[in-house]
Amino acid sequence: MSTSVSPDARRIWRGVRVPLALVALIFLAGALLLLGRGEQTHGALEPGSYEPGGAHALAKLLRDQGVDIRTAHTMAEADDAVGEDATLLVTRPDLVPAKRLDALRQRAADVVLVTPGAPTLHDSLPLVHAAGRSDIGTLSPQCTVAAAVAAGDVTLGGIGYTSPGARSCYPGEDGGGTLLQLADSGGTTTLLGDPAPLTNERLAEQGNAALALHLLGAHPKLAWYLPSTMDPGLDDSRKPISALIPDGWYYGAAQVGVAAVLLALWRARRLGPVVTEPLPIVVRAAETAEGRARLYRRAKAAGHAGETLREAARARLRSALGLPRDAGPAALVHSVSARTGRPANDVGAVLYGPPVPDDPALVRLADELDRVEREAGRS
Repeated sequence: MSTSVSPDARRIWRGVRVPLALVALIFLAGALLLLGRGEQTHGALEPGSYEPGGAHALAKLLRDQGVDIRTAHTMAEADDAVGEDATLLVTRPDLVPAKRLDALRQRAADVVLVTPGAPTLHDSLPLVHAAGRSDIGTLSPQCTVAAAVAAGDVTLGGIGYTSPGARSCYPGEDGGGTLLQLADSGGTTTLLGDPAPLTNERLAEQGNAALALHLLGAHPKLAWYLPSTMDPGLDDSRKPISALIPDGWYYGAAQVGVAAVLLALWRARRLGPVVTEPLPIVVRAAETAEGRARLYRRAKAAGHAGETLREAARARLRSALGLPRDAGPAALVHSVSARTGRPANDVGAVLYGPPVPDDPALVRLADELDRVEREAGRS
């Protein structure tokens, strides 16, 4: 008789219901937050974002002016949105490979790049150079660019740019223009040193709105491209981490590996001859038998104990009578009956009788088995 210790369904449910409730609550809260936000998006210069760094206010002004804004978060979407009648706005041009950025510029009517850095200047605009940085503040145009002249003073700063033959506006502290406009084939490319004039937070200041509308609303369509590091279309510009590890690190790692193997061989335990060790404790056979007997008694398994006694007696009688180990009941009963002179029915009842019902019957069975074995041994 044994008691199962495996957890049942009720125990499992009691154990997991609290964690499951917490997980469900987290998912429910996340779903409610997403539903509450609706179609509102977040991020720098996102046309649907109401945050200070977003550009929802500018997008609304452009739509009120009849401009068709096509937001693109991937390279594939930007390819579909740009065209000869569209202005292209790229919020993070440094994330776009030079060849792909150049292809987009060639297809667009006008291009506005926000804070292009060294990668973009080196690969796509080699004649443009960064001329330091300046604090965000109110700057005067001091140029002839139509959008800057119409806007007047704006809130600008950030990176200053210089380039021979380009029109430089809103000069910063280092003399570089924080707005630089280059003449392209059939259009212009404008560089902004900082996105401040386009954001919700700054759009209403000075002539920021006028500058943004003139730069981005000159054509009926606006391809608003927000590059992302998660864009699968930019995978060809990424390098695996193994390409960023110097070769010397591989050689050093190989030397460390060889040294570790040699150290392990030096310090490893040598296998010697088998050594016998005394057991920590010796248990007498009688104690084992008594322990099993107590377990049978506690479980009230008199029938099982009686069958164990019978099986042991049958094995000893086969050995004493010279019978094979697989001798059947009929052969064993006939041999014992012939050796002891007892009737075969009595011998069969002792060796193969029904299970004993209780402890007194078990004691009587043990005495009978012992008597049969003694008689078979004397004969």
